[in-house]
Amino acid sequence: MAASFDYYLFGAHVRFGAGCAFDLPGEIRALGCRRPAILMQQRMADSRDWSLLRDRLREFETFVFSAIPAHGSVKLVESIASQASAFGCDSIVAIGGGSVSDSAKALAMLLAEGGGLADHATRFTPPSTVDIPLRTRPKLPIISLPATASGAELTPSFGIREDNHKLLFWNRNLSSTTVLIDPMLSRDIPLGLLRETGMNGLAHCLEGLYSRYRSIVADGIALQSLRLFAEAFTDDSLDEDGQRERIVLAGHLSGMVLSMARSCLHHAICHVIGARHGVRHGAANTVILPSALRFNEQAAGALLAPALAVLNQVSGARHESAADWVRAAALRLGLPASLSELGITAADLPAIAEQTMGERGLALNPRTVNGSHEVLSILRQAL
Repeated sequence: MAASFDYYLFGAHVRFGAGCAFDLPGEIRALGCRRPAILMQQRMADSRDWSLLRDRLREFETFVFSAIPAHGSVKLVESIASQASAFGCDSIVAIGGGSVSDSAKALAMLLAEGGGLADHATRFTPPSTVDIPLRTRPKLPIISLPATASGAELTPSFGIREDNHKLLFWNRNLSSTTVLIDPMLSRDIPLGLLRETGMNGLAHCLEGLYSRYRSIVADGIALQSLRLFAEAFTDDSLDEDGQRERIVLAGHLSGMVLSMARSCLHHAICHVIGARHGVRHGAANTVILPSALRFNEQAAGALLAPALAVLNQVSGARHESAADWVRAAALRLGLPASLSELGITAADLPAIAEQTMGERGLALNPRTVNGSHEVLSILRQAL
């Protein structure tokens, strides 16, 4: 088992260790709060962990919303904001994966800034102009208890679905104030689904290594995260608890990488697939990542070389590219291997490719995307 840790960094308090989720009441008190709004998915609401945690929260007045969907929607978040405002919440608790964290950040944005959620979205003008609205009103503190490897609890960005698009947002005051990473919270998530979220975290690290926002700090964290993901995905000596522990810990590190370096073309494609077709974000990442890496290798092969060395060393493999390693790992774990497995057809691809050209991730991609035909080529490889 990995050693527990507890640290403060730039105003955030982060704890990792089995059972730390049950210290949530103390963390709420430490912020001087008494009326938290608590968001989760129904799976978590039905779990024994939530039943135990709920008993510990009896000293607080709580507003609980337990129907966050796999892709949060603008209308739903605006409805929750209206209810939370009437309740008078003084903090937000997010228990679960990336969709819950994103919904918590969207709620904090709306409660602070008002208006409609779309009023605060980032705007992208191809090929490389990103306009982030300045939103400076104080935001409610967010306490996150992540149960997957999304890393969303650590990032100041989030995405919310509106019709067939995913609106993207960025605000420096939206990363969590407190993070309690308890590997046991993932027990109610099927291991295969958790591994898919791990592929999302793996993608954060690989894109972070070649993003135009990359840095020596993000590079170092990315390589440590990749090591942990590789252990979780390929070490046959690990039991299920050991795999879960490494996946959520690696996801925490990958969230740091995403926060620093942001994302590129790969995530742009995955956002569109999720928005248009409701595909799980982790599943889309699993399928698209090898093809997106191959597209970028001619421009970023040298930047990916340290990652390939770590992945091969940990797994005892001799793959010639990071794309080959990811593909082999997905097949080994029985994860989705094609878009067709996710219900997407050849007829769907042109619209996905065209919509991707309006995604902000293209601005930081190491290789210029010259048109939707290049995105279409990636999609056809993944079909």
